[in-house]
Amino acid sequence: MSGNESRVKAVYEITTAKPFETKMTEPLKKIWASDVFGLQQMEESLSKSAFKAIKKTVQNGAELDTAVADVVAAAMKDWAMSRGAKFFSHIFYPMTNATAEKHDGFVVTNSDGGAITEFTGSLLIKGEPDGSSFPNGSLRMTNAARGYTAWDPTSPAYIMHTANGAVLMIPSVFMSWTGEALDKKIPLLRSNAAMDKAARKVLSLMGETEIATLNSSCGAEQEYFLVDELFANTRPDLLLAGRTLFGASPAKGQQFDDHYFGAIPERVQVFMQDLEDKLYRLGIPAKTHHNEVAPGQFEIAPYFEAANVASDHQQLLMTLLKKTAKEHGFACLLHEKPFAGVNGSGKHVNWSVGNATQGNLLDPGCTPNENLNFLLFCGAVIRGVHKFGPLLRAAIASAANDHRLGANEAPPAILSVYLGSQLEKVFDDIKTGELHVPTTGGLMDLGLSQILKFERDPGDRNRTSPFAFTGNRFEFRAVGSSQSVSGPLVAMNTMLADSLEWIAEKLEAELAKDSDKAAAVFAVLQELMQLHGNVVFGGDGYSAEWHKAAVEERGLQNIPTTADALPAFKSPEVIELFAKTGVLTPVELASRFEVYAEQYVLSIEVEAKLVSEMATTIIYPAAINYLSSIASTGIKLDYSPAGAVAETASAMMASVEKLNTALESEHFESTEAHMSFLASTVRGLMDEVRASADKLETLVADDLWPLPKYREMLFIK
Repeated sequence: MSGNESRVKAVYEITTAKPFETKMTEPLKKIWASDVFGLQQMEESLSKSAFKAIKKTVQNGAELDTAVADVVAAAMKDWAMSRGAKFFSHIFYPMTNATAEKHDGFVVTNSDGGAITEFTGSLLIKGEPDGSSFPNGSLRMTNAARGYTAWDPTSPAYIMHTANGAVLMIPSVFMSWTGEALDKKIPLLRSNAAMDKAARKVLSLMGETEIATLNSSCGAEQEYFLVDELFANTRPDLLLAGRTLFGASPAKGQQFDDHYFGAIPERVQVFMQDLEDKLYRLGIPAKTHHNEVAPGQFEIAPYFEAANVASDHQQLLMTLLKKTAKEHGFACLLHEKPFAGVNGSGKHVNWSVGNATQGNLLDPGCTPNENLNFLLFCGAVIRGVHKFGPLLRAAIASAANDHRLGANEAPPAILSVYLGSQLEKVFDDIKTGELHVPTTGGLMDLGLSQILKFERDPGDRNRTSPFAFTGNRFEFRAVGSSQSVSGPLVAMNTMLADSLEWIAEKLEAELAKDSDKAAAVFAVLQELMQLHGNVVFGGDGYSAEWHKAAVEERGLQNIPTTADALPAFKSPEVIELFAKTGVLTPVELASRFEVYAEQYVLSIEVEAKLVSEMATTIIYPAAINYLSSIASTGIKLDYSPAGAVAETASAMMASVEKLNTALESEHFESTEAHMSFLASTVRGLMDEVRASADKLETLVADDLWPLPKYREMLFIK
């Protein structure tokens, strides 16, 4: 079957398919966390002493002894097997954005050759995958390959069901034989501990006596596209790169703004409800779903959870999005920019810090300047973003996210902090030493008796800001949709720990002068804002004026590409930050630069090879077939549009030749030079090939075009 016949057949099958069979979902109370071995299940199956011990570990990080681990393992095995599990797996998160798992059976044989089941504390605590087969930045080699997984009891085990059975999944950390972190979970746990330690210092100085363990929390808004699987399977670029490397913009895209929050297509609604049932069974609090701005784009947002659990749940959410989409005949695209000309997808990470005794420390209360704890913690964030903006940019750097940053609905590559008009005024007043009574947002009165009046928020929402305060949390909007939230959380927690240590030192010095607490806080914050206030910006982050002023007047950095961003991991300031907080050793940090740089290089090279291959073997033949059909009619090939097709096809192949020549470049002085070459040269040549190919799509007869078009993939659901 030719390419164009496959496309026509796909359109026919999609538009004539029977509706997906729906079923009534079960009540939330019945299914909630039913596949999770959490504290409730432990309390029901463990002795009181064992449960008390594991609860302290889960809630406060207390050390767990091996005897209790044996008891937990036995109960976990019995619970899992009662739900049909014959296998268990330590699930872990290597230094990619992927999830890894190694399945082992509960089965062992006895001396008589019979099968029995066994699952001890030692099996629960430790697994042993190969450390050298994962990207590791030279920490593990083939001749020194041992790696370990170790159970993380603070993130609950759960059951993953398949059509053929079930597997007990055990969230774990992943390390080398020599003890280096090979994953994204260990640094997250360490960063939370560093933040907790520094926060306790500040709260103690503020007179707090009962201070529970502090945790960062995370609620990540996941954006994604749905494309019918029949379309995706006929596009090599979607299959191998996750985005369309070719495709002319349709006459209608998102310009009418009619998709955002619009009525959800029935087939998509059925998919969403099925997905959410799966999430609820795993204790993942999916809160919101809706149409996003671009056609074919959607969003799901969970409720806030502790950062470590939220990170694990995010990885599981991405897995279930793809799995459930496939069950409904869709391909779920998590790439940051799968379609040119319409909005890309992000993963807005809502982040806050708090505990059981002081609550959310980024909640300003009734009036921000009355809440001294809030002002200190908010000030710490401002300092952190200003001092470590390049680190935050590096934490969200990828070849895919480079397409999105700075475009519609994506913040620019300049890290700034949006506070809202009221809070920005408070910090400006602190900076100048003149505090005024804050204003409220005022009453919203539409003059309609049937519409209740309500209090407006004191600040607007700025969707152009990469790091925005949104009432009781900060929203890091620049995180990419396919990325793990762990990296950004590690960066945010660590920069906060550093800033809180700085604040504690300054605050202690001020209090030693017999200053009252309020005066001491304002003195510290005044110095902080004078040093770091340039990062606060409430205007249009997309404007050319801001880009110029940010760099020239405020000294902020514009970091447009991953090639520009990743060297931040090698800067002395960042090395010192991670070393003194104990989050990453210099060796572990260097390994991350190597891994992320390699991922960037490989991603672009795969795409470039696909561009060359698709242009040569799919698009150019379509153009030749069209010219042949024109020639058979007796019309001269220099006649428009045939002449335009011939000229454009020749230009495309000339660009392909330049691209191929560039890909043959092999010798670079450094990894940085290699990345820079790909960003500045290869990507430009890929765009050059695409420009010609997309023009051909608008010239070649529709029935001869082999690839599903944007109008089909985005609008047929």
